[in-house]
Amino acid sequence: MSDTRTPSRWPVRLLVVALIGGAAALGWWTTASAPTEPEVPPAFRPAPKAPAPPAGPDSPAWFRNVTPNSGLAFTYRTGAESGHATLLESLGGGVAFLDFDGDGRLDVFLAGGGYFTGPGGRTIKGHPCKLYRNRGDFRFEDATAKAGLDKVDWWYTHGAAVADYDRDGWPDLVVTGYGQIALFHNEPDGAGGRRFTDVTEALGLRADSWSTSAGWADLNGDGFPDLYVCRYADWSFDNHPMCPPQSPNRGVRDICPPSVFKPVPHAVFQNNKGTGFTRWAEIEARAKGHGLGVLAVDVNDDARPDLYVANDTDNNLLFLNRGGRFEEVALSAGVAADEGGKPNGSMGTDAADFDGTGRPSLWVTNFQNELHALYRNLGGGSFLHHTRTAGIGVLGQHLVGFGTAFVDGDGDGWEDLFFVNGHVYHTLPDEMRLQRPFVLRNVERQGRRQFVEAGTRGEPFFQVPTLGRGLAIGDLDNDGRPDVVVVHSNAPVVVLRNVAAEHSPANWCGVKLSGKNGRDVVGSTVVLETGARALTRFAKGGGSYLSASDPRLLFGLGDATQVRRVTVKWSWGKTETWTNLEPGAYWELREGDPTARKVAVPKP
Repeated sequence: MSDTRTPSRWPVRLLVVALIGGAAALGWWTTASAPTEPEVPPAFRPAPKAPAPPAGPDSPAWFRNVTPNSGLAFTYRTGAESGHATLLESLGGGVAFLDFDGDGRLDVFLAGGGYFTGPGGRTIKGHPCKLYRNRGDFRFEDATAKAGLDKVDWWYTHGAAVADYDRDGWPDLVVTGYGQIALFHNEPDGAGGRRFTDVTEALGLRADSWSTSAGWADLNGDGFPDLYVCRYADWSFDNHPMCPPQSPNRGVRDICPPSVFKPVPHAVFQNNKGTGFTRWAEIEARAKGHGLGVLAVDVNDDARPDLYVANDTDNNLLFLNRGGRFEEVALSAGVAADEGGKPNGSMGTDAADFDGTGRPSLWVTNFQNELHALYRNLGGGSFLHHTRTAGIGVLGQHLVGFGTAFVDGDGDGWEDLFFVNGHVYHTLPDEMRLQRPFVLRNVERQGRRQFVEAGTRGEPFFQVPTLGRGLAIGDLDNDGRPDVVVVHSNAPVVVLRNVAAEHSPANWCGVKLSGKNGRDVVGSTVVLETGARALTRFAKGGGSYLSASDPRLLFGLGDATQVRRVTVKWSWGKTETWTNLEPGAYWELREGDPTARKVAVPKP
C-alpha cells in the first residue's frame, strides 16, 4: 500500500498547486512541519467530489443497491476509534460466498475485524464474524448461531477462503487474521442441518503470524486442495513506531507505511488427503513479501494451477506449477512490477481472458500514484503491462485499490472490471481518503479491447466515496447475472443486485465443474462455443482481496441462442466435451459423465 521511502518523506502523490512566495507547484504534503491552511471544521466542509469519469458510454447502472431490505446488516470494524493508528487497521476485511447448507443458494460469510482493549489499549481482540443464510430474492438471515460460529473466540480477522478440503461434498471455510488462522469443517449438526467445527489444531493447520488473503488449489496433483496463505508484516505493539500525520493539524500520528516493517514469509500448507496439513517448505522458501492477494489459475495452459501473489511494496510473485514443483518467474514473465520496473503497493488480483485470446491475463489493484496493473498474457510465459493501452490509465493515479474482479456485468460475453477503492490514512482530508468504486466496461475500439467506465448512472453507490476493501462476485439469485457484495472499513456492507437485464437483455449459460469423487477443479479451463464465438473461463482459487467468489462459471452469451459445445480441460490434463447445452440454465459437468446435468435451482 505504499512506496518504500521513510514516513517523513512519504508523499501522498496527489499533486495540488500551492503558491508559496511565488514558488511553483508543490506536493500535497512533504513533512508534518509544512505550512498549511487552517483545517476547515467537518460541518462546513464541502461534500467530497468524485473524480471526473473517463470518456465512455453513459449507460444506466448495471447494479442496484438492495442492502436496506436484504437483512444483511453488518459492518467490518478496524478499531480506529482507539487512536493508535496501527498498520493493522489499514487492511480491512473480506467476504466469502458458499452454499454451506446445500440448498442451492450462495450464503455470505463476513469477517468481523477487531478492536483494542486492556491496559493502554494494547490488547488486540476480535469482533464476531457472521454467516448470513440466503433465503432467496435477496433476503438474508443471520445463521451464525445455527452454524455454530457464535461460540468461536474470534481474533482480529481479515479474510476467508472456501474449498472442500476433505472431498466430502461440502464447502469448508478457512478464516485469516492477525496472529492466527482457523479451518472450519462443514458437517451435520445432528438435526438435519449443517454446522462448522473448528479442526485447525487437529489437522495441524497452525500459523501464528499475520495472515491476509488465502487461496485453495490442488498444487501437487493428488486431487486434494492445498492452501496458500499470504502473510503481511512483523508489526506488533512492541514494534509500533511513531509516524507523522499525513496532513498537518489532523492529529499527532498516522499509520506507518509497510516498508517500516519487515515482511513475514507466507505459509503454504500441503493437504495430506484430507487428514491433516504439513508446511510446504519448497514454496515457502521463495514466498516472501508483504502479501495481500493470491490467485490460483492456470496461466500457461499446461493444465496445472499456478500461483500469482500480490505483494505490497515488494515484487509480486508468479509460481509456475511444474508438476508439483514450483518455479518463481514473475520478473522474467513481466508481472513482478510496473512498466518502469518498480514494485507497486499491490492489493487485489484476478485473471480473465479479456481480449478473446483464450489466455488469462492478470489484473492487480495498486496504491496511489501507481496505475492499477493489467498484464496482458502474450502466451509462452510472457506478459505485457497493458494498462495504458487498454484505456485504464485515464483513471489517473489517485486511487488506492483493494477488492476487485473480472465480471461480465451486461452479459455480452466480454468480462468487465469491478473494483473498490479507499485510502489507508486517518489524517487525510475526506476528499482524498474516501474514494468511489468503479465498473469498467470491456469494449472494442479500433480493433482492440479497451475499458471505459460504464454501468453507473442512476445508482448512488457508485457516486459516493467510501473506504472499500473486500469484494466478492456471485449469482445470489440464480438468474444468470453476477451480483456483488462489497465490504467497507467502518461502514456497512453493501449488496448489489445485477439489474442489467432491465435495459440490456442477454442469454447466458452457467457451468458447475465436478471432478470425480470430489476432486478439486481449480486450474481447469472451460471453453464455450456458440455459433459465432468461443468464450473462455477459468476455475480459480483465491482472488480479489481477502474474499472468495462464486465457484460456478458464468458465460454471458449476448444475443446467441445456442451453446454448440463446451470443452473442459481439467487441471489434471484430461479433456472432455459436452454438446448442445440449453442457454438460461446452470449445468453440472461431471468428469467421466458424457451427459450434462441441468442444475435445479430454488425459486425466489
